[in-house]
Amino acid sequence: MAATLHCVSPVDGRVYVERPLAEASAIDAALDEALAGQRAWQATPLAERQTLLSKAVDAFVTHGPEIATELTWMMGRPIAYTPGEVRGFEERARAMIELAEDALAPLDPGPKEGFKRYVTHEPLGVIAVIAPWNYPYLTAVNAVIPALAAGNAVILKHSHQTPLCAERFAQAFDAAGLPGGVFTHLHLSHADAAALIADRRIGGVCFTGSVEGGHAVQRALAGKFAAAGLELGGKDPAYVRADANLPHAIENLVDGAMFNSGQSCCGIERIYVHERLFDDFVAGACALTRNYVLGDPTQPDTTLGPMVRASAAAFVRDQIDEAVKQGASALLNPAHFPADAAGTPYLAPQILVNVDHAMRIMTEETFGPAIGIMKVTSDEQAVRMMNDSAYGLTAAIWTEDVEAAERIGRRIDTGTVFMNRCDYLDPALAWTGVKDSGRGCTLSALGYHALTRPKSFHLRTTTR
Repeated sequence: MAATLHCVSPVDGRVYVERPLAEASAIDAALDEALAGQRAWQATPLAERQTLLSKAVDAFVTHGPEIATELTWMMGRPIAYTPGEVRGFEERARAMIELAEDALAPLDPGPKEGFKRYVTHEPLGVIAVIAPWNYPYLTAVNAVIPALAAGNAVILKHSHQTPLCAERFAQAFDAAGLPGGVFTHLHLSHADAAALIADRRIGGVCFTGSVEGGHAVQRALAGKFAAAGLELGGKDPAYVRADANLPHAIENLVDGAMFNSGQSCCGIERIYVHERLFDDFVAGACALTRNYVLGDPTQPDTTLGPMVRASAAAFVRDQIDEAVKQGASALLNPAHFPADAAGTPYLAPQILVNVDHAMRIMTEETFGPAIGIMKVTSDEQAVRMMNDSAYGLTAAIWTEDVEAAERIGRRIDTGTVFMNRCDYLDPALAWTGVKDSGRGCTLSALGYHALTRPKSFHLRTTTR
């Protein structure tokens, strides 16, 4: 008998979805079908692929209200915000479909007498996309749509916390008339996911998840030379310079730290504020955070939902308690948020000061609604503290001086530098990380290059 996945809703602790896990014979058949489907799909003209993918996006967004409700129940984000994921999916998908023609155009090195020369972008074959629960559509779409547009077939394995997301992808592609085998989803155990990645029929892997998960992907790939894109963890910093627009910085950084209950790879996890603004920034951040409403995410007035599971909330509580024991000051009273309860996923937000880099709250990924704020005296100190991390996904600088932001940004070990914003992916820009935040690239034309391989044509047109 097949094993079963159980999606336990953080909203009320009940099993929201049950699905059988794929057995070995189904996995093997899916791989064979994907391999056969990819060959025909690669031969399909790009314009036709783009049309079918656009139809799939159309089909997806028609189910937006149901998709938003499912997201709230599966992973706890308030219903006031889950429709935004549907809009974000559409924005990224359409942007990447539109980029495909230019991104996949052959490279022309220029004329050379007696020769015709160019480089094409060939699909890798069958791509395994391993997607997480925290932004289940926005992370998956970064790989699924461009992989298909480039002529690959895709097998999607989604988190056990968000299994309906994989099924919604399949529903949209079926409605659009995507050929058989080109897109498949499988509900898999961790062991079977590793076996899928290791299979010789898989030509590339796009994984979003933990650092530990990234290492597991690399181990699974050790016996072959398939490409792997790894978007892993983050401990993303922000720096508020002395010349920053303070109200704007407070509003954006509190949102960047607390949105989705802090469960974002590129969410703000540590803030460095110039000493001239420090007291006012902290006071403003605390006042704004006290306005959050922690509670049932299915209610329209809730602005902070539960974390994904009780163990995740307990991890954040442990970081906060440990920091306080080491000398940090926790500025928000959990009693102000009546839904907060130990042993549950419902966790009150927290802001800590008197923190330093000897504390896990400033160095270890928190992935929850808690933020440490440190005072700095100069750009030099801010850069040093921002780089003192095992991670490097994004870094945000609040300043009115564009040249200063560029100068500071060039010195930060990170994949993306923001100025006066945070926690956002622009489809036209490469999404990438350094250090333990991973390797590879999604989005932009460069994201297409990560899903293809170059093939050179060196044609001599005369033998005289």
